[in-house]
Parts: sequence; C-alpha cells; structure tokens
Amino acid sequence: MNELIFYTYPSCTSCRKTKKWLTQNGVSYKERHLFRETPTAEEIREILSLTTEGLDEILATRSQTFKSLNLDVDTMPLSEVIELLVKEPKLLRRPILCDGKKLVVGYNPEGLRSLTNKKNSLAI
Repeated sequence: MNELIFYTYPSCTSCRKTKKWLTQNGVSYKERHLFRETPTAEEIREILSLTTEGLDEILATRSQTFKSLNLDVDTMPLSEVIELLVKEPKLLRRPILCDGKKLVVGYNPEGLRSLTNKKNSLAI
C-alpha cells in the first residue's frame, strides 16, 4: 500500500485540522470514515506494526467508550483487542494516517510533513 489512507471522523476537530493541512499542502489521500468504513483486523494489525508505542499509540483510553468497557487491555490477547477495535472503532484515536510504511496518529503537522515529504521524494 503506497496510497495515503486517512481514517477520519468528520466531527473530530483533529481530523478537520488534519484534512485542512493535507488540502493546503496538496497531498492526495483516500479518506475513510472511521465508523462507516471501519478498518479490518488486517488493517489494524498493519497500523499496529507501524507504531512505536504499540496499542498505547492508537487506543483512545480517555474516551467514554473505553472507560465504559472497564477493560484491562494489557491482559487481553492481541487478537481479542484487535477484534474489539474492529467492533468498536470509537476506541481508536483519530485521525490515523498510514501509507503502509509510516504512521501518523492525531493532528501532528511535523509528522504530516515527514509523511508527505517522504511520499513526495519517492515520486521524484
């Protein structure tokens, strides 16, 4: 996957800021509504493989959904956590941008620059 996938939720402020940044910088991407086009288990595994902090990087532990589940994900098998994320995409931090080699979670202009500069240099 070389295409930039932008997992987003329209009412999310960080998602709107990220989309604006991508548009202003002329970056092409494929937008995926996080709750309508939920990432598959395979896509979540791929996203996890690109993290530096594992689940902590993509799990929205401060969300009401997470708190209401009252789970200790550290004791759960990874396959169960992935299954849970597919069923409950609200547990994912937003936005998530992934090109198959690099990952940016949340609104992070420096990370976005790094991600898009890398993509632009590949096109030269």
